[in-house]
Amino acid sequence: MALNTAGTGLEERWRDILSVHARTICEIDRVLHPHGLGASDFEVLDILATESPREGDQCRVQNLVGRVHLSQSALSRLIGRLEKDGLVERSVCVEDRRGVWVSLTRKGRDLHSEVLPLQREVLARTLAD
Repeated sequence: MALNTAGTGLEERWRDILSVHARTICEIDRVLHPHGLGASDFEVLDILATESPREGDQCRVQNLVGRVHLSQSALSRLIGRLEKDGLVERSVCVEDRRGVWVSLTRKGRDLHSEVLPLQREVLARTLAD
């Protein structure tokens, strides 16, 4: 029986992508662990730092849902942990009581700045051609 070489090539490419992703996430987790963060924690801090560059800027949690590869409930729990650690603050949107705002605290901004080079170095190393 002949193998479908086009399908086989796609499967191999897909497995390569998954392998690179897994190695990258594991390495990010490893370098951020001493700072009390994991890859998903950093991703939320990084998006908030980008979306809300000035102290006091806020981002709706709903805007994070599509950018962080977690379910809405997992993201909510992660934000809760970050809030407990003093890295973010949550507040209810006064215009839409269902909406929730999240913002980086000074501690969160400082930690993000401290670990950003570590995360970027991992990306440069693991994603280099």
